[in-house]
Amino acid sequence: MRRTASPLSLILLGLGAFMLVLAPMLAWYVEPRAKRTPVDIDTITVFKGKGSYFDTEKIKTVHDKNLTVTRQVRGDVADSTKEHAVWDVVTSIDPDKSLPASDPHDSLQFTTERWVTDRETNKPVHCCDEKPYFEGEAYLKFPFDVQKRSYTWWDNTLGATVPLTFRGTKKIQGYEGYRFTAEVKAAKTGTRLVPGRLVGQPKRSNVLAEEWYANHGVEFVADKRTGRIIYAATGPRKTLRAPGSDKDATVLLDSERIAFTPKTQKAQVKLADDDSSRLKLVGETLPLGVGVLGVVLAIAGGVLVVRGRRSDSGADGRGGSDGLDGPGGSDGPGTAAEPNGPHTDTSPTPLQPTTM
Repeated sequence: MRRTASPLSLILLGLGAFMLVLAPMLAWYVEPRAKRTPVDIDTITVFKGKGSYFDTEKIKTVHDKNLTVTRQVRGDVADSTKEHAVWDVVTSIDPDKSLPASDPHDSLQFTTERWVTDRETNKPVHCCDEKPYFEGEAYLKFPFDVQKRSYTWWDNTLGATVPLTFRGTKKIQGYEGYRFTAEVKAAKTGTRLVPGRLVGQPKRSNVLAEEWYANHGVEFVADKRTGRIIYAATGPRKTLRAPGSDKDATVLLDSERIAFTPKTQKAQVKLADDDSSRLKLVGETLPLGVGVLGVVLAIAGGVLVVRGRRSDSGADGRGGSDGLDGPGGSDGPGTAAEPNGPHTDTSPTPLQPTTM
């Protein structure tokens, strides 16, 4: 009787085949769908540095003062969708004397924004009461899988995009990311009604002065896999000019460099590392491990099936089987035994198995 393959061999083959199918699905289907901008976030980043600012109490610009930029990003889960992420952003710039600010309007500068982006590509989405209207590729984060190329960054103070140049890699708190830099040349960003003496026209009570903005240097270090910014530095310069003048008359804000504090760096690195590790697990580690295990199980199951069939074939080919050698056959009782040979009733033939 011919036997079928053992259940164990079939189970191993089935598991191996399943894992060989699952591995590419994890890499090509599951992992891309895990790369989505989160919506349930509430993070605070803090920048610190030194610089100059216009003191409204002293009515003059003061220099070499501590400056703190605080930014809170909170996701609007209710308004976000599977495709769009809605983030509400509050940013304040403060000298030491307005920290902690009991009223945000005590700050040198206080802004509220509403950013809406495509959760997969990080491109702007113009809906859901966005504020301001913006363009570009990088804002509060970079797209997933950051590349070694230039990106367009939206500078909200300028109200336009700025090209970011790739500058290699940089380690922040021991964690490596891609570094990008940019400079912003002085540009007119608006007008403001101010006393004439602030722009060199003391005989005029009020002048519609021009607001100008520049940036000494912007630097970002982004996590390669998630696009999360683990380090940021900026050097804003805001001034007033008399109408039509090409010279700054009053400095409103000026700092060579305001950057993430060490505490903020550590927090951002931890978030980036955690998110990146999860994406790597789904996109690389699990597919590779599942694929290798699938190959091993499939080979093991196949070997067991082949060995089982060979064993069955050997058992079915025993001599004297199938009734071909009966009493009238050549090996029956009527056949003379070979001289000095073993007794046919006690010794096995070459085709008969022995028991050890």
